[in-house]
Amino acid sequence: MIPEFYTIAQVADILSISKETLRRWDKNGKLVPVRNDENNYRLYHRSQLEQFEEVQLLFNSLWEKELNIKPERNYKLIELFAGAGGLAIGMEKAGFETVLLSEIDKYACQTLRQNRPEWNVVEGDINKLDFKKYRNSIDIISGGFPCQAFSYAGQKRGFEDARGTLFFEFARAIEEIKPKVFLAENVKGLLNHDCGKTLNTIKKIIDDIGYFLIEPRVLKAIFYKVPQKRERLFLVGIRKDIADKVKFRWPSPYNRIMTLRDALKKGDLYDCDVPLSTGIKYPQRKAEILSFVPEGGYWKDLPDNLQREFMMKSYYLGGGKTGMARRLAWNEPSLTLTCSPAQKQTERCHPDETRPLTVREYARIQTFPDSWQFSGPINNQYKQIGNAVPVNLAYAVGRSLIKLLNDSNNI
Repeated sequence: MIPEFYTIAQVADILSISKETLRRWDKNGKLVPVRNDENNYRLYHRSQLEQFEEVQLLFNSLWEKELNIKPERNYKLIELFAGAGGLAIGMEKAGFETVLLSEIDKYACQTLRQNRPEWNVVEGDINKLDFKKYRNSIDIISGGFPCQAFSYAGQKRGFEDARGTLFFEFARAIEEIKPKVFLAENVKGLLNHDCGKTLNTIKKIIDDIGYFLIEPRVLKAIFYKVPQKRERLFLVGIRKDIADKVKFRWPSPYNRIMTLRDALKKGDLYDCDVPLSTGIKYPQRKAEILSFVPEGGYWKDLPDNLQREFMMKSYYLGGGKTGMARRLAWNEPSLTLTCSPAQKQTERCHPDETRPLTVREYARIQTFPDSWQFSGPINNQYKQIGNAVPVNLAYAVGRSLIKLLNDSNNI
């Protein structure tokens, strides 16, 4: 059900602007909250927001209709750089049959095997894999290749320019297998990496190996039933012999923004509160200082003497550094999870308790099912979860890809 009122934090997330911008809009009359709630928070009525394109997409979403997309036949998938399985679970939920998963991290491989013994998990360096035996038998290749800078040297040799990078291995697999479609995901910074040269080289390589690239798009996880302000760049390529006969449509957004409360408490996302699990601890003095940070606050909310002690030399530098001494808020999505919940620059403190998020809390924010268990030392478990594609985001994109492949059957 679409909510009638929205908080300033929710509107800021939906419109991809800051709360400070909304406060300025309030002062100059551009967008004035209709009332305040019992906590004196600004509230906006949905009718005020319908002027914005992002909100129109949210209110007129086809999410429920797209949930009915099912594969018309058995679509086979190979995933590269599989990690702990966030993308793989989402694609499985969408209806793909996983034929092979390639991953180099031994603990991530243990996680995949523990949860899906039937999956063919190949552990080790991808450059030792020969994909030719799968030629023309796989419908889709997916994966999040690590982004490395390419060496151009002014030669513009396309495919050869990428040799030695992990994108080269991703492209090699596509060229050897010739799937109908591929899905690649990466950090949004790839859009402007090296002034756009890296992405331009990737586009040229994709063209050289016989694929039409849909214009890459940054997807915000909060729009796809994920309680986290995570943004990822997605690239979808379609083999040229079918590209002009089918149309890819990006998934519709869910009709509301999920919050940390949705992640950790019983509700629309999960049918019970988050299970107890292990988690790292703060050193005593750090915990004492963070205990003064209010829900949703950060280092600027500390008394001045504690600001100076915690920030040290950074206290005198410019910039907001809003991730430092940051406590999450129940009624907002989580900030983007990193490889550790207790890194000083990107603190992820529990909203009530003065401690880092636990492993299971981390997993819920990434929308992993509670049944999905993680292997390895606790620091590696955090790393596996923090590096993953949120399951519900992967599921939404997977449905769009199933629709594309269904349409290709009619060619």
